[in-house]
Amino acid sequence: MDQSLFHELHEKDPDLSERKWTLVNGPVIVGAEPSGLATSAFLREQGVPFVVLERAECIASLWQKRTYDRLKLHLPKQFCQLPKLPFPEDFPEYPTRKHRLFMMKPVVSGGSRPCRTRPSSSTFAAGVVTTGENAECVVPDIEGLKDFGGEVIHACEYKSGEKFEGQKVLVVGCGNSGMELSLDLCNHNASPSMVVRSSVHVFPREVFGKSTFEIAVSMMKWLPLWLVDKLMLILARLVLGNVEKYGLKRPSMGPLELKNAKGKTPVLDIGALEKIKSGDINVVPGIKRFTYKQVELVNGERLNIDSVVLATGYRSNAPSWLQEGDFLCKKGFPKAPFPHGWKGNGGLYAVGFTRRGLSGAASDAIRIAQDIGMLWKHETKQHKKISIAFHRRFISQF
Repeated sequence: MDQSLFHELHEKDPDLSERKWTLVNGPVIVGAEPSGLATSAFLREQGVPFVVLERAECIASLWQKRTYDRLKLHLPKQFCQLPKLPFPEDFPEYPTRKHRLFMMKPVVSGGSRPCRTRPSSSTFAAGVVTTGENAECVVPDIEGLKDFGGEVIHACEYKSGEKFEGQKVLVVGCGNSGMELSLDLCNHNASPSMVVRSSVHVFPREVFGKSTFEIAVSMMKWLPLWLVDKLMLILARLVLGNVEKYGLKRPSMGPLELKNAKGKTPVLDIGALEKIKSGDINVVPGIKRFTYKQVELVNGERLNIDSVVLATGYRSNAPSWLQEGDFLCKKGFPKAPFPHGWKGNGGLYAVGFTRRGLSGAASDAIRIAQDIGMLWKHETKQHKKISIAFHRRFISQF
């Protein structure tokens, strides 16, 4: 490293000499989750060298370390595969966690421990943020939770309902994870109560053997979004009946409009609704406070419970480490709306923040790889010209 630069930085950070530095020739990709892997694949296709930084000791740590045993994809496999790495034909329509992990082969090598990087002087500086929307668990601050006295875990720590057999378990959250964990608890002879604090759209995963999501995607090719929303709600009512009488109030905004506006994904039911209708899953309103081995609800009801599972979701952690205020908002999402949020200023990019799953991430990854590829070719071409000119001047002196 240039000594003057080192001393300048050392004044700002006295611990600098104790940290590991790596000279980077090419863009830096932060995060080896699916978005990072997709970006890597497209950059490799462009012939651009890169380095991937990952704080975990493995790729796709969300799938490897923070998912429960019975997890299956809720969407057909063609909508959930990595770019350049389709699922094999003999895989089931809805692959399991194990199928997904099998497909996530180490296609890149990333650092297993944090390091600081400095771009090589021979190329341009570019950084791609791919840590995504689910980098950090959301743990709500609920009165009395610390004094509850029983086991409290986040959904990312939940593996199976086997350890909760015979227990009364409070599941906080009614999204896809909350619904499926409640179902899993039922299947292991536990008694779950699921907190439904706000409204939620619930749809069958399939209708007459056809994926509900696939039906919606097909209709969107020909119909406006508001009409697709109306048709999907009619379809859900015909198949599931009136779910509001079971405590599952639907939002006023349509499911697709809500997903686009706020990133809130509809629940695709795989059996939990039948358990709710039979009373095996108890639907309860919001929480007022916890006391020892009890929870008090906003309606005044008190429940005796043994354990708590927080199915309260995840969030972006980019604002905690990316010191750049123009590109991302406080919640860690690009300020520019989709599909324009993939590029910032000064060589900064973002993948996996579209709230549109892998399809949105792949779309951003393609744009970024093409943009970086074009800049890389221009920069290396210029550098080559400078090197040749310098070499000629050097020879002429002798």
